[in-house]
Amino acid sequence: MKIAVIGCTHAGTAAIVNAATLYPDAEITVYERNDNISFLSCGIALYVGGVVKDPQGLFYSSPEELSKLGVKTKMRHDVIDVSIEEKKIKVKNLESEETFEDTFDKLIITTGSWPIIPPIEGIDMENILLSKNFYHSNTIIEKAEKAENIVVVGAGYIGVELVESFQAQGKNVTLVDSMDRILSKYLDKEYTDIAEEAFVEKGIKLALGETVTRFEGVDGKVSKVVTAKGEYDADLVILCIGFKPNTALFKGQIDMLDSGAIIINEHMQTSHQDVFAAGDSCAVIYNPTGESRYIPLATNAVRMGTIAARNLIESKAKYLGTQGTSGIKIYEYCIAATGLTEESAKDAGLKVKTVTVKDNYRPEFMPTYEEVMLKVVYEEESRRIVGAQLLSKADLTQSINTMSVVIQNKMTVDELAYVDFFFQPHFNKPWNILNLAGLNAK
Repeated sequence: MKIAVIGCTHAGTAAIVNAATLYPDAEITVYERNDNISFLSCGIALYVGGVVKDPQGLFYSSPEELSKLGVKTKMRHDVIDVSIEEKKIKVKNLESEETFEDTFDKLIITTGSWPIIPPIEGIDMENILLSKNFYHSNTIIEKAEKAENIVVVGAGYIGVELVESFQAQGKNVTLVDSMDRILSKYLDKEYTDIAEEAFVEKGIKLALGETVTRFEGVDGKVSKVVTAKGEYDADLVILCIGFKPNTALFKGQIDMLDSGAIIINEHMQTSHQDVFAAGDSCAVIYNPTGESRYIPLATNAVRMGTIAARNLIESKAKYLGTQGTSGIKIYEYCIAATGLTEESAKDAGLKVKTVTVKDNYRPEFMPTYEEVMLKVVYEEESRRIVGAQLLSKADLTQSINTMSVVIQNKMTVDELAYVDFFFQPHFNKPWNILNLAGLNAK
């Protein structure tokens, strides 16, 4: 059996490692246009901010490790054409410029995503950078050393984390986003208000509800970001607008959403039985609504890559869907969320109610304690839980992992009230904060 894998970050690495173990007699070849694999892009802000000193720690595998498994690792090889029906791929060696063809019995698509680059006037100027891979992170660090005014465009997780890193380095930082709140896809207003206040206290300028209309510069280098409402000096601009699936090679050959995200079944199989896909190139089943959505997350990717490998010959493993569970640390606040926010639930047409609990996470007789704010979103009629958000100066983010399981298993807010959680004064109170949310909803 010849297995070809296109792309090798999270999903690709997981698929390859598992396939090599499960099918020792298979001929496995991976094609990757970069010279590195398995880079944890979620660590870019930590690397830029100096928290991570050695960037090699952000790689959890290597071409050498895959070679030891008997995998043919074709680094700096770009797949330029694919014929799924003929089971052929055309490849260009980026070092020698040579092109050649290969065949496959099974194909695993793990081509990932690429940053969205909107057609804004001046966007091609020098010092307007992307933040996705290892090379981007090194360029950001190099350019940031000489920059005084840095503008980050996009207030999602990556943009927000970079803003904090730049501010810690003493830069003048502006965060621009067309939405009127940061992290609006993940958190409701009562949570983003707290995070935004933390940024303002640190001297970060928030230009929210503003869309970039053009970039201005001198001698080809950016010097200003112009929005419909204002202008901001910029020696350096980082674009963090979002990501799109990198799937143009397969258009018209397998089923996709309008966004280009590949549609897969619960076994990671595409509309072609011998072609599997995983990671940021795919749509996934979003359990709170039951629909296919594009949710590019490393956690989704490693699960999907693992499952794809296990199902190449026969369907053995099922993908359980996702809640889009995520977490972030903004200065002293530990924040996590899963499923739908109140706002996004209503936008999705769900009739929901919410319950918010504020309490100290452990007994007041302990020498220290911190307040935690938990919000649970649930359907009004069925009382099925569809989302949760948590914020505290104490790291209680693992509670959101619990809520992810709750959503996945379609539990109600009434059942949450009486779930069995341990009590120990070092960690919590007799009524766990999750229990309290269920009790208060009654």
